Parts: sequence; structure tokens; C-alpha cells
Amino acid sequence: MRKIGLTLLTAFVGGAMALGTYKVFEKDPLEGMTFEERQKVYFTNNPVSTNRVMSSAGELDFTQAAASVTPAVVYIRTTYANQPSSGRSSGRDPLEEMFGDMFGQRSAPQRSAPQRASGSGVIISPDGYIVTNNHVVANASKVEVTTNDHRTLQAKVIGTDPNTDLALIKVSATNLPIVKLGNSDDVRVGEWVLAVGNPFNLNSTVTAGIVSAKGRNIGILGRDNEEEESSPFGPSRYQQQQQPRLNKAIESFIQTDAAINPGNSGGALVNTKGELIGINSAIASHTGSYEGYGFAVPVNLAKKVLNDLEKFGSVKRGYIGVSFTELNPDVAQELKINTTNGLYVSELVAGGGAEAAGIQKGDVITKVEGTPVYESSDLQERVGRLQPGDKIHLTVLRAGNEKNVTVTLKSDATATNRTAAVSKSAEELYNKLGASFQPLTPAQKSKFRLNSGVVVTQVRRGGFFENYEIPEGTIITSINQQPINSTNDIDKAITNLKNGQMTIEGYTSDGARFRNSFDVR
Repeated sequence: MRKIGLTLLTAFVGGAMALGTYKVFEKDPLEGMTFEERQKVYFTNNPVSTNRVMSSAGELDFTQAAASVTPAVVYIRTTYANQPSSGRSSGRDPLEEMFGDMFGQRSAPQRSAPQRASGSGVIISPDGYIVTNNHVVANASKVEVTTNDHRTLQAKVIGTDPNTDLALIKVSATNLPIVKLGNSDDVRVGEWVLAVGNPFNLNSTVTAGIVSAKGRNIGILGRDNEEEESSPFGPSRYQQQQQPRLNKAIESFIQTDAAINPGNSGGALVNTKGELIGINSAIASHTGSYEGYGFAVPVNLAKKVLNDLEKFGSVKRGYIGVSFTELNPDVAQELKINTTNGLYVSELVAGGGAEAAGIQKGDVITKVEGTPVYESSDLQERVGRLQPGDKIHLTVLRAGNEKNVTVTLKSDATATNRTAAVSKSAEELYNKLGASFQPLTPAQKSKFRLNSGVVVTQVRRGGFFENYEIPEGTIITSINQQPINSTNDIDKAITNLKNGQMTIEGYTSDGARFRNSFDVR
């Protein structure tokens, strides 16, 4: 009897040790998955009944869609350090300076107290990833998220993309409700949609309307007058200058008449099935409040941006390598060409994908992947979903004849994602760094003869990394003498400071070793 008992005890202890060892070394099953793949796992384990959802062509009941989406739309409150009352250094988003407080609810700049703003966000992964607008979190020193069940969590900015006005932030939480990613290509003009967000600090507000239009380019992004940047697309209208100021922004908004007001920015635009089809971003208004037209970033474009931000810390964007102008009767007459539809190729980037594919100056791009091109947004969004090295099929008109060409997209080696985004929690300190990171690849480890480290993939305005001139491509090996292999290691290191001092060590992109100390209080 004692032998049986001893055998059972041994088996029990051995099993417990094996299970414990497994848990220690267990790999996160979601690691390496795109957000769409993670969602498939989530909804496989948490099926949602759609029996009661009616087609938009028949009788409608919005209650089920609203009930499924509202728990995963969060309220975002941001804090900004004291800033001067005017000028570029005020910390205000350039979008707000141009168009007023139509996007968020930020008070006028003051010196006496930190500034605050608010907006919305959408949970897209149960482990805490949230999509919002870049202008909601731009330059913020503190990002606070309030969930629908009234939990308040600190968030860190994973990455931003002002070219699409999107940002990815993360809170430390698990088993969060999420909004299912839909397919914005299937959205039709005239179908019913819901906008869910937090306008005027009114949490969990749902409004209904229809899709008024698709592919809208309203010219609110990428108008930074301080920098001249190369572009895969070029100017949105005909310019005669030899070296025109170019715009990298990708605008192909879904237009809706669902009521969107200040505070709705970063919220969800969903169809009647409760699927996310867009991220509410802007309104057309003379007063700063709703006047009938709202605009959302299509979710199919957002998927690529968010996956890149999570994986790389910045967006890996492919470029055709042309500048063009949209055609209309006036432009066609000025250029002395017969067609009034398409995109007129005005310039080619030397060594770019278009030049390699045989596209010539004076060609007119008439189709992308077999679909007619009428506006710049018809091409911009398609290209914006792709990576460097991907191929895209274009049809160009030359001397009255159409020609099919395949362009291999190339990266922009000169591009710098100096984007706008940057109390002492790990999230706050992480945001104040004003940078995004990615673990070293085997090739990078071999080059620098390192076993660990992270590379800086994005530097944002207003953060410590910009202020202390730590550029993209820098390799961080330790913070406060703690080895760094991941963003989790950064969290641990920056919350273990002595007298508010942070010491960063690593290598520059050309292999020179560096050590930089600064005060983060």
C-alpha cells in the first residue's frame, strides 16, 4: 500500500514539475500573428450569433450591432506638458491648428497647467492593442484609457503613422472584448453604418447613418510645411514647378452622414453586422461640430498599418516612384491630351519601380489591378496596403494605346518617420521616450556581434530620443545597465530609475558604441 502511495506521489510531483516547466517556457500562441489572425482565434473561442442581424437591404435593427461593438470602444484621455501659448512648439497637432478643434477636445494652450485632450479608440486584440488616430495621441506625455466597464488603464504608444492618421497603443490587460475586423472593400455607398465613440465626453455614444461616398481625398493630411519629402504618389493637382512640394499622405476616406463630433476621433465605424469597416478620423465643418459629413480610414488600409506598427514599430511602405496629377477637362486641355480620366505621370523617381517597369513621363495611369482609376485615392489606398518588394499591376495609356505593366514597389531610402507622438508609470515614461523598437534580426546581431538588443525603428517629435538626437537605426543594448531584448525589458528598465536618471547604451548605425544619460523627471 505504501508503495502505491509513494508511486502516486512521485507521479503527481513529476507531473506538477513538468507542467510548471512548460508554463515557464510556454510561447505566447498569439506571437507572430497578424491582428486579423488573432481575431480568428478569438472569435473561434467566442462565437457571435448573427441570426438576428438583418441585411441592410431589409428591415433593420441596430441594437445587436451596437451591443457587440460598444464594449470594445474606449475613451482616451491624453495629457500634454506645459507649452508656450503660440507657435510650432505649442505641442498642438498641426491638423488642429489648421482646422480648429474639430478632431478632439483640447482646451486653448496655457502655461499654468498641463493641457488635456480626449478621443476614442477601438480594441482589436484581447491582449490590449488599441487603434486610434495619430492626432489623438500626438505629442502626449500621458495616455489614459477608460474601458466601457469603467476601468482606467495607462497606455503606451507602440507606433504612429501620420500619413494615414493612425496610431497603435497598448494597455496591460488580457481577455478584453474586441471589435471584429471587417472588409472595407465590400462596403457599398448607401448601406447603413454606425459610428461609436465618445463625443463631447459622452461615453459610448452610437449614431447611425449611411455611407455617402468612398475614396474621398479631402486634403487634410501630410501638409507639413517644414519638410519636403519624396512621394510615391506626388502632388494631388497639376503643378509646373520642377521640384514641387510633395505629399506622402494616403487619403481614401469612407464618407458617412452618421453624426461624428469632437471626441469621436479614433472611434469605430461599423456595418450592421457589428464589423469594423473604418476608423473615424475627421469631419467637414465650418464650426468644428457635425454638419453632415464625417470621414473614416478604411479598415483594409488600417490592417496593414497596424500590423506594421506592432511588428516593426513603423510602417514599411512600398513606393511606385512617380509624381502625378489627377486629370480633368481643364488639366487635359492644358497638357494637350485627349483623355480626361486617370493620373498623368509628370515625373519619375530615378531608380524607382515605375522607371524599372518601363513607365514613361506623359503616360496616364488608367487602371490598378484591372480597376479604373479616376482619382489619386483609387491608387493610393491600393499601394498603401502593400510592402516594399510587392508587385502591383497597372494599365497605362501611351499614344492612344493601353499597356499593362507590373511594378515592383521599392522602399524610400530617404524617408524618415519623424512623426508627432510622444507621472512616472512605465507607460508614461515609455511614451516620453518618443520612439518605437524592434528586436534585432539575426543579421543585425551578427553584424554587431551581439546576442541581444533592440533597434530604434521610429523617432517621434517631442520625445527624449529626438531631443538627445538618438536617431532611427540606433541599437539599444541596455538601459540603466539592464540588458534589453524587447519592449517588455524596456518597461522594466525605465521604471527602475535612480534619481530620475536614465542611461542608455548601445551602438550607432555605423557601429560606434555610445552611452547617453539624461533626466526623465
